Amino acid sequence: MTRAPHPRRPTPAQVSSARRELTLKLGPSRVLSEPKDCEAFARDESETELFVPDLVVLADSPSAIQITLEIAQRTEVPVTPRSAGTGKTGGAVPIAHGIVLVTTGMNQIKEIDRGEGIAVVGPGVILQDLHRAAEAEGWFYPPDPNSLDTCCIAGNVAENAAGPRAFKYGATRDWVLGIEAFVIGGEQLQVGHRTRKGVTGYDVTSLLVGSEGTLAVFGDVTLKLIPLPEQTLSMMALFPDVASAAAAVAAITDNGAHPRCMELLDATTLQAMRDAGNPVDVRAGALLMLDVDGEEAGNLACAERIADACATVPFIDLLVAQDASQRDRIWAARRAMSPAIRRLSRFKLSEDIVVPRLKMPDLLLRTEEQAQRHGVRWLAYGHGGDGNLHVNFLWDAPEDSGRVQAAIAQLFRDTVALRGTLSGEHGIGLLKQPFLDLEQSRPLIDLQLRLKAAFDPAGLLNPGKIFPSVGHSTC
Repeated sequence: MTRAPHPRRPTPAQVSSARRELTLKLGPSRVLSEPKDCEAFARDESETELFVPDLVVLADSPSAIQITLEIAQRTEVPVTPRSAGTGKTGGAVPIAHGIVLVTTGMNQIKEIDRGEGIAVVGPGVILQDLHRAAEAEGWFYPPDPNSLDTCCIAGNVAENAAGPRAFKYGATRDWVLGIEAFVIGGEQLQVGHRTRKGVTGYDVTSLLVGSEGTLAVFGDVTLKLIPLPEQTLSMMALFPDVASAAAAVAAITDNGAHPRCMELLDATTLQAMRDAGNPVDVRAGALLMLDVDGEEAGNLACAERIADACATVPFIDLLVAQDASQRDRIWAARRAMSPAIRRLSRFKLSEDIVVPRLKMPDLLLRTEEQAQRHGVRWLAYGHGGDGNLHVNFLWDAPEDSGRVQAAIAQLFRDTVALRGTLSGEHGIGLLKQPFLDLEQSRPLIDLQLRLKAAFDPAGLLNPGKIFPSVGHSTC
């Protein structure tokens, strides 16, 4: 049976050899080796411990990536690819130390082809910059993770990032046409195509999307665009409790409405928003934030169907943004939620799970029961339209961590029992690695490990991520 290799820290002699060669070929300004300089790359935005890399390479060209991967293979020093480090599951944390390969310097928007609706962008392009550039040309790139003003395209592709608009438009995978990929040793592969259709050979592009830096390092990415919607209409629907809001999600889709976003917020989340200065009606115990886009007449018809659907469940009010500034304030409050929630406690873990839409009330009920059993605080918000919930656990005393971990493990078991999945958009990385075998069979994990070995025989590229270690069992 194939097993994931244990991450191995390189020896001082291997690191010294790699540093000497990298500095010679790339120049000292692009290779960091002092611990104080490397500390900034020791973690991402997850709650992992620090792993300070031995070396950091600041890549600003494809040749810098190739040189790094060639030297890494020859000296047997592991490499952790990294862009902005906004990940939530430890995917960019260098647990084997070694080299962190940073591609944020490759931040050029190479092309926006107005005739074909295609963008070619460097791996370090900030997502919001791509949004603005495409929209200035009358085009639209839908994926919108919450960190859009800081996250980079390469990280989005590596994690198959999504966001509120995924309900209508899908996740990053649905928009990637091609990838310039570099495997360990430095070999360059151009996978995919520039056309909207193409079925030559295996779909290696889709395999690389969501591979979390374990198969290849990304250079330029070719993305599909669509015409910019004529109008966007934003609404807020207030409900007495989260069960009513979840029931409204089902009623809205059953009524033929298909908004581009349906964000679900529970009572504790709403209180955190109020405490942060956002004026949310005190009667509301849950809220749906909705966007519809398209032509004005179609948007108004969709809004009417949404209102009719909300009227079939207990609800308080439906508010419609009257102009773009009101709409921007609504979504700015949504994006400020995570920092607002972080202020509620000393420690926070946010788990990104997905269940069928109609099972959301069941999952929330089970989570409340387990939270009471383990004596932990929690709240939930997320993309109600596709059942993708961010369940946050909050605690203040370090000794409470064990009870929180027990509640999280039960959340994952309940998610799988309800025919859901452990991650909708954050990936598995390091933090969810021990739980992968709850959802996937051993033969399926072994098959993926064989694919990993085909790309990376020595296990040098982002080692220790995704797959459970030898001998671990979560059952």
